[in-house]
Amino acid sequence: MERVVVVGGGVLGTMHAVAARRRGFDVLHLEREPEARGASVRNFGLIWVSGRAAGAELSLALRARAAWEELAAEVPGIGFRPNGSLTLAATDAELALLKEAAALPDAAVRGYELIDAAAAREVNPALRGEFAGALRCRRDAAVEPRLALPAIREHLLAGRHGGAGYAWRPGREVAEVAPHAVRDHFGEWHRGDLVVVATGATHTGLAGPHLAACDRPPVRRVRLQMMQTAPFDGELTTSIADGDSLRYYPAFDLPGRRGLPAQHPVATATAAQLLLVQRLDGSLTIGDTHEYAEPFAFDVHEDAYDHLRGQAERLLGTPLPRTERRWAGVYSQVTGRELYYRSPLAPGVVLVTGPGGRGMTCAPAIAEETFA
Repeated sequence: MERVVVVGGGVLGTMHAVAARRRGFDVLHLEREPEARGASVRNFGLIWVSGRAAGAELSLALRARAAWEELAAEVPGIGFRPNGSLTLAATDAELALLKEAAALPDAAVRGYELIDAAAAREVNPALRGEFAGALRCRRDAAVEPRLALPAIREHLLAGRHGGAGYAWRPGREVAEVAPHAVRDHFGEWHRGDLVVVATGATHTGLAGPHLAACDRPPVRRVRLQMMQTAPFDGELTTSIADGDSLRYYPAFDLPGRRGLPAQHPVATATAAQLLLVQRLDGSLTIGDTHEYAEPFAFDVHEDAYDHLRGQAERLLGTPLPRTERRWAGVYSQVTGRELYYRSPLAPGVVLVTGPGGRGMTCAPAIAEETFA
């Protein structure tokens, strides 16, 4: 193999470009927008090990976490920091579930440690609110989603040989596939020994005929809402998750989960959990909600933002800065037991999509598996 064509400038496509260059292949990287604008930049930037299911998913996440840290040594502009996380329990039932998790056989691999509220405040002094205890995960980390992909591309363009071997072609929407080739909307064909199509939540276009021909839809789209504040007057030394996050991550699918009390009505209606990450500029990224039934609304719901802001303020024990940005995003998620979806579209052309909420975490390892 000498040349790889990557379609899609999001985190999955970009990590395939990184993996290809590390193997010495020339890479042509196509993106329909001037910059990636999908789920890869509309997320928390979490490298989230703590909630992954035991076995293959946890292994994938741990390999990816190591790959992110290795890449950060070459590309400091991605903003990687091994800050860990605290999942906070507000009720006795949530705390009991955290105790179960801390007793799992793989707890040490995840870096789990069950701590009381006082110890949690020592780890993260910004937590001045009321909660019953916390599960610390030392393996969690964070990157800057708005900065990481441009920084990686700059690194690839600089390269060991002045960027030779990597070409970035934004503003190119791919419209047709053929063996070992794709055609963009200008009519130009791009050929490679391998073509990787990583077009995210775009389930039409190149991927459309293939997905429509499947016996059952292998992927679905999920919509979320998030927000970002002005810089916070304080430092969050870890990422934060609330007790509602225990309902969504498979690592916590334990007997105690059945004993969790009902969510707040707004959280129930919007399938909300609080995840809270401080950006390098001091601002706070807060989310998120989940909507699974299409067609999705074109607007956002203020009740969800009020609920998430209230949750964050209760845990931090102080009012948040004003909200500077709100957004919705859509990501692609597998519908079966797989961790992501990979399938040939034509000889020498492979579709890779559907990692869902684990995409930012696992993209480096997914790309390695494509080439492996």
